[in-house]
Amino acid sequence: MSSTQATSPRDTVSQPENISGIRSLSGVWLWVPRLATLALTLITIDYLFNLQTINIITRVESQFFYTVVALMLPLVFLLWPINRHGARDRVPWYDVLLFIAAVVVCAFFVYNAEHILNRGWEYAAPGHAVTLSFLFWAIVVEAVRRAGGWPIAVIVGGASLYPIFADVMPGPIQGFPSSPDATAIYLAMSREGIMGIPLQAFANLVIGFLLFGVALQQTGGGRFFITLAFSLLGHVRGGPAKVAVFSSGLMGSMSGSVITNVMTTGVMSIPAMRRMGFGKSYAAGVEACASTGGVLMPPVMGATAFIMASFLNIPYGTIALAAVVPSVLYFLGLFIQIDAYAARYGIKGLPEDELPSLRQTLKEGWYFIFVFALLIWLLFFPRREATAPFFATALLLIINQLLPYQRWGWREVKNFFSTSGKLFAELIAILAGVGLLVGALSVTGLSGTIANDLIFLAGGNTLVLLLMGALTSFILGIGMTVTAAYIFLAVALAPALINGGGMDPLAVHLFILYWGMLSFITPPVALGAFAAATVAGARAMETGVQAMRLGSVIYFIPFLFVLNPALIFQGAWYEVVVVITQAFFGVLLIACAMQGYLLGVGDLSVNRILEWPIRLALIGGGMLLAIPGGGPVPLTNLTLSLISAALLVPAIGAAWLSVRTMPAG
Repeated sequence: MSSTQATSPRDTVSQPENISGIRSLSGVWLWVPRLATLALTLITIDYLFNLQTINIITRVESQFFYTVVALMLPLVFLLWPINRHGARDRVPWYDVLLFIAAVVVCAFFVYNAEHILNRGWEYAAPGHAVTLSFLFWAIVVEAVRRAGGWPIAVIVGGASLYPIFADVMPGPIQGFPSSPDATAIYLAMSREGIMGIPLQAFANLVIGFLLFGVALQQTGGGRFFITLAFSLLGHVRGGPAKVAVFSSGLMGSMSGSVITNVMTTGVMSIPAMRRMGFGKSYAAGVEACASTGGVLMPPVMGATAFIMASFLNIPYGTIALAAVVPSVLYFLGLFIQIDAYAARYGIKGLPEDELPSLRQTLKEGWYFIFVFALLIWLLFFPRREATAPFFATALLLIINQLLPYQRWGWREVKNFFSTSGKLFAELIAILAGVGLLVGALSVTGLSGTIANDLIFLAGGNTLVLLLMGALTSFILGIGMTVTAAYIFLAVALAPALINGGGMDPLAVHLFILYWGMLSFITPPVALGAFAAATVAGARAMETGVQAMRLGSVIYFIPFLFVLNPALIFQGAWYEVVVVITQAFFGVLLIACAMQGYLLGVGDLSVNRILEWPIRLALIGGGMLLAIPGGGPVPLTNLTLSLISAALLVPAIGAAWLSVRTMPAG
């Protein structure tokens, strides 16, 4: 039996119910997340479409935001046990108490949202409101610990206490102090604390896209894209690995989750890669890199991109358009490396008779492409970012029910709301926690101080500032979720790069996002690579090293577009064309050199003496060709191109002669 037949595509659909650490609910508790998610969906539709049928909740914007938190935050105490030894098949009494406490506290803020706004409670609140603010603060920190883990809880909890002790901190991190009461009410009630930009972006933009992603997977979208990839690319050289890149890119762009992406597409692509001759760690590394890149690929890109749109106050479509070329360059580098590796080691594709029919695949799943196209059109032309995913989801479900292939029954409806509720609860907990962190920086004025200190440490050198930013983003990406790391850096680091380095704001925010994502494929953490290693039965660290090598181009692509925003369509058309063309050929050469096989020439290992000099020259020349000259770079574009040519021409010539005069074998 072929590998494509051995694993049913239906089984590849992500099942968040089985995510490690989440409790299995039963009885009446099973209905709480479902009903809460249904209520959240209806309230959000009423608010975003301005239907005004639930005015009691959606009349005041802040009341709507508090309602979103009230519906989702208490679910954390039902879904996540108190620790890894906690009960997973029942809800203990103490979690019931915490759930009720969270409901009561959040309901207080929903009920008093107008008073908070009209009476200025964020500056001077009555005693009972101060007490409930402290409780709200503590509940959020505990929810973050359960849903996000200890690292982010320690960072968020410690940072939220900072305003109380800001005046006794060392010079560089000293700030304006605030009393415990003032800190509590500011964090709970101001638009800079828990209810800040991260949570506002979630309520205004992210909910619809998460619903769309869940609906897409549970109507068979995941299976369709994997089957489509096999039918298109399964037969070509190194086909199963290219299938992983194609399917994971498409799924990741909509799911927004690296781990979910790995577990969705990897269970099919990794066994197929293994069968055709790819090593365990190499196959897992390919899947990890493809899944990571998918989250950086438009049109959805996960929750972080929507929060970025709120920070920059620009349409989400602008961010999605800017992300097109960098994501294409990343996948190009990955695709070329796979092709070069397959050519070097003679790895063929799957037999034609074992592959699904393209015609049949399109016949059964054409509507996924249609709905996908509708979503893109709504994002880029009418620019209806907030409502577009609701239209796309509605159309998807209607067509799905009309066709006989994947019709939902009552069971699928229940699963849809259960899965969505778990995603919402996790993200709300993390975003509320990050709101505490951002609020602490805001109330003390530390965010501006950090930016000034970074500029001072960099000595005004833009390149040094960028390297510091890359390192900081990477380190925070290890200990925090990508969304949390991005928000912190957007507040603390981005102003330094924009004001101190004079860089394009959109390029800077994308730079931070990319470097925060790198921890998924970079040891010692490499969560994406480790998840893929589990599927492949490979060694985790070895898989991380392979993923780091395969995804090598992503380490310098952010520098390309931050040094010259023409790569993200910020500039004159002719400059955009030149920069993209240079980056394209630069990435192609680097990818070939990384695998030791130059497309159009052949295997670089035939001459052992010249192999590494040639490969290093190709990497160096490719980087010099791709790097834009001028600005922070001390050399002009012409000078860089000439130096690149001086490296590339002899290297390609030597490779060509070696392959023809010293054939392998």
